[in-house]
Amino acid sequence: QVQLVESGGGLVQPGGSLRLSCEASGRIFSIYFMGWYRQTPAKQRELVATITRDSTTSYADFVKGRFTISRDNAKNTVYLQMNNLKPEDTAIYYCRGFGDDYDYWGQGTQVTVSS
Repeated sequence: QVQLVESGGGLVQPGGSLRLSCEASGRIFSIYFMGWYRQTPAKQRELVATITRDSTTSYADFVKGRFTISRDNAKNTVYLQMNNLKPEDTAIYYCRGFGDDYDYWGQGTQVTVSS
């Protein structure tokens, strides 16, 4: 069993940056996909970015060029660097680790973009 714990959320002004971290209690090297998702009260949970075990990345169109996902298997940690944040990026951000027969979620971290 793997537990995922997110951190790094907070309040930031428009145009600012935050880096989210997702630390796994176990080894994430064996987890094929790691991803970041977000959810607001008005929307269903949506995909932000994913990264495979060999660091192939994929992004939602609304974050391309602004967000970067990365993973450090030695530290059992996945990161989401978020730059040029906009008010519409305000959401709870969740970390997910999944594969063919497993699916792990973190508890989420709040990101608020406001002046």
